[in-house]
Amino acid sequence: MKAIFDMKRIVVKLGTSTLTAGGTHLNLARMVDLVRQMAALRSDGHQVALVTSGGIAAGREALAYPDLAHFLPAKQMLAAIGQPRLMAIYTQLFSLYQQQIAQVLLTRDDLLDRRRYLNARNTLEALLSYGVIPIINENDTTATEEIRFGDNDNLSALVANVLEADLLLLLTDQDGLYTADPRVDPQAALISRIEEAEIPGEIVASARDSAQGLGTGGMASKLQAADLARRTGAAVIIANGAIEGVIPRAVSGEPLGTYFSPLGSHLESRKRYLLAGVKDTSGVLVIDDGAVRALRQGGSLLPVGIVRTDGQFSRGQSVTVTDDQGHTVAVGIANYDVDDVRRISGRQSDEIDAILGYAYGSEVVHHDNLVVL
Repeated sequence: MKAIFDMKRIVVKLGTSTLTAGGTHLNLARMVDLVRQMAALRSDGHQVALVTSGGIAAGREALAYPDLAHFLPAKQMLAAIGQPRLMAIYTQLFSLYQQQIAQVLLTRDDLLDRRRYLNARNTLEALLSYGVIPIINENDTTATEEIRFGDNDNLSALVANVLEADLLLLLTDQDGLYTADPRVDPQAALISRIEEAEIPGEIVASARDSAQGLGTGGMASKLQAADLARRTGAAVIIANGAIEGVIPRAVSGEPLGTYFSPLGSHLESRKRYLLAGVKDTSGVLVIDDGAVRALRQGGSLLPVGIVRTDGQFSRGQSVTVTDDQGHTVAVGIANYDVDDVRRISGRQSDEIDAILGYAYGSEVVHHDNLVVL
């Protein structure tokens, strides 16, 4: 694991259960301690970005915990009330340590559109370069179900991706990832490290969603976020936010919680952009075993290896590539639209021009525009 002097850029994600210390309202004692730890990292020369939950919890607190229906407009109302309250608290607490902060609200659309992705990245980079801690949350007030991240765990992984972070620290109310739910199984054991390229199926199965309470994410979403972030070159730690000095201790390399080794180095910008939309591609290319092997050896996706297509996509849009069992193999940018791909599927590349009357290249997805998962 990298030592503290190697971890220049850190993304910290604070869940609702951490901010409330397991209660129903924001716990100011817990929050000021976490703020102190992040401010200390900044003073030591590290760049810190904070992805925070708690806006909806703050809204519920402001309205004296109303009994509301579980539908999106109610959540948006609570977020609209709670988000400024949450930021006011952060502003006050960080000012105790003379630390400037900024609010950044994002939706999936901000990261799926290439221009908006780059704008978000440039804004965050500018804030970090001036020593400002960006405080990032989903734009719950206006986001519809179609453009929501769904939980701040996955948002934090995408922020780590955008920023090429060295470490993503997911703080929760559990000590880390266990072999089973420790609340119901006394034999559950803490998993200290995960270094395999493919997370073992039994570990995925053990990541049952935690009690929802005020938050939206559980251990399953944290495992998903950790796997995404480490594929973009970040180390990931899932740890208990109640541990004394947890943030600097984790950054310094002390074995806390569950550590996920990064898989390779940081990807180039285009491939990081592709991973930002990995869950939201509408088109699917199903490929045969030979094509799977070719992609994993660094090759491009040729039409001969495509078995069928699902969904709709146009030339230049992102597509998901799966094997015939439905397992995701890669995500990439299509050189042809879906109707063209259907016509050339299973055919040799030198037949494309004759079949379509034109060609944009011999590859359906070029390896430069492909991220193998």
